[in-house]
Amino acid sequence: METAVAGVAGWTDLEQGIARQAFDAAYGRAVAGLISAVQVQVEQLGGAESIWQLHDFLSIQRHEIEGRFDFRLPGLLFVFASLVKDGLVCLDDLDGLDPDKLAKILAMSRM
Repeated sequence: METAVAGVAGWTDLEQGIARQAFDAAYGRAVAGLISAVQVQVEQLGGAESIWQLHDFLSIQRHEIEGRFDFRLPGLLFVFASLVKDGLVCLDDLDGLDPDKLAKILAMSRM
């Protein structure tokens, strides 16, 4: 049974589990989107220049994904707001979080 006492940074164990599951699903969606984009680019390879462009694209995407997907609890509301805004997480994925957290995520995702 979930206790009323908040855990790390105001997140209960139940909320941390919900957040982790939503976070991992969003990461999977982001990677799937990247794979699709890379497959399109690979089909269009026509020479050295297009290979270097693919390399640059992948480097940028890696930097963005690694910077974006940060599961540290103190900043997680901002991460989820960004993921909601970009369609990688829907509010249903976060069902079970404290209503105040959900309201903050929703408000920040609209900015």
